[in-house]
Parts: sequence; structure tokens; C-alpha cells
Amino acid sequence: MSTVEKLDRLVADQLQAELSSAVIGRQIVVLEQTSSTNDAILQVASPLGTAVSPGRRSLGEVGSPRSLVDVGLVLFAEHQTDGRGQRGNRWESTARKGLWFSILLRPELPLSDSGLLTIWAIEAISDVIHSELGLAPAIKLPNDVQLNGHKVAGVLVEMRAQDKAPHVAVVGIGINVAQCRDDFPAGLQDGAISLAMALGRPVDRQNFAVALLRNLDVTYREKFSKGAATFNSSPAPTTTRDKRVAKSPMA
Repeated sequence: MSTVEKLDRLVADQLQAELSSAVIGRQIVVLEQTSSTNDAILQVASPLGTAVSPGRRSLGEVGSPRSLVDVGLVLFAEHQTDGRGQRGNRWESTARKGLWFSILLRPELPLSDSGLLTIWAIEAISDVIHSELGLAPAIKLPNDVQLNGHKVAGVLVEMRAQDKAPHVAVVGIGINVAQCRDDFPAGLQDGAISLAMALGRPVDRQNFAVALLRNLDVTYREKFSKGAATFNSSPAPTTTRDKRVAKSPMA
């Protein structure tokens, strides 16, 4: 592996060290490759699965019983072979060119309100793109973030009902970070964009991931977590989000 490839890798321990007081991000796993981060994290959350023990980075490690898997587990993949978008669409996940990750949550929400998690996630992504990079993203409902009319990020929320316990929610997030036009398939080149393309310069994936996870953590606890007071937190980001919303029919 070249020096450039090593420098461009996401490092779970370094990410987690930056989020030591967080709920979202207190457990972080980085896989080199998986079919879909949503599928991988749902396997972790399944009743027959095995937990990821704190400090470990493999989904095969045997840890605590399934019900004790931490809320806020974040699973990144450097490459997805079968990334999914809304309505069964394929999400192109070029290796080490974006942020492809899923978050395990157990919000006090009915299944019918899963759309609230989607709105929370796309607003957080939009906020951080604006505050960290000075760009002006637009939210396109139901689940996209755009730059200059082109898709830069998307969110896929999947919930599973649980008996006598809060439902399991998996929030899958895909953000195009470092691609150039030729990295996208021909059919997507006119509709997709990356942060680097919009800026005209490289974007540090690790630093952007930390900023985004911090925002997601703070805003999740404000909106959904009844136990927020039991955790320490950094102050909420003071950003001015571009509030333009291009409406499209809900799926």
C-alpha cells in the first residue's frame, strides 16, 4: 500500500478519540469493504448477532449480548459493493472517495415517524457542509443534499420493530467527498458532484467525518434522546444553514 493510500484511510481509533464524550461515535468501526453499511450494522443489531466490544474493530468479535450493543455505534466502510439509496436505487461508493457509514440508534419513535430521522440527518449534513467548507447546500426532500443542483449526499433510514424495547433504527449516510467527474459512472456524471469538485480543492475526509459526527451527536440528543442529560456534550454548532428546500414527491 502506498503512502498516499495510508494517509487517506479512515482511522477508527483516531475518530473515536475525537468523540470521547459523544453518544454517536462512542463506538466506531471502519471496514475495508462490505456490501452495505446498513446491512452490516443490522447484522450487529440482530438478536442472534454478536456485539462489537469497545476498542475492537471487527464485527466478528464476540462481546456483550445483542441487546447491549451501544446506541451510537458508527460503522464506516471504505468501499461498498452494494450500497443502497432510496427506493432501491444503487448508491455508487467509490473506494476512499467518500464517507459511507451507518449509525445504530434506538429512538423513542414509532416506525411511522422514521422520516424525522431522515430530516435530522440531511439537515446535519447540510449544516456541516456550510460551516466547515463555506458552501451553500440545498436540501431536496425526501433524502438528498445538493450542491449547485447536483447530488452530493443522501440518507437511507431503516427501522426494525422490537418487542418491549425501543425500535432499532439504522441511519445510512453517503457523502461524495473526493471524487472527480470521471469517478462517477457515465449515467451519473451530470447529476452527481463531490465536495472536492464543488470547492476546487481536496477535502480531508477524517476531519470532515469528525465535524459531521459531532453535529449529528449534539442534534440527535437535542431532538430524540431522552437520556441526553446523562452524557457530556460540546456546545451545539452555531451555523447558518441554507434553508432552501426543493420539494419532491415522497416515496
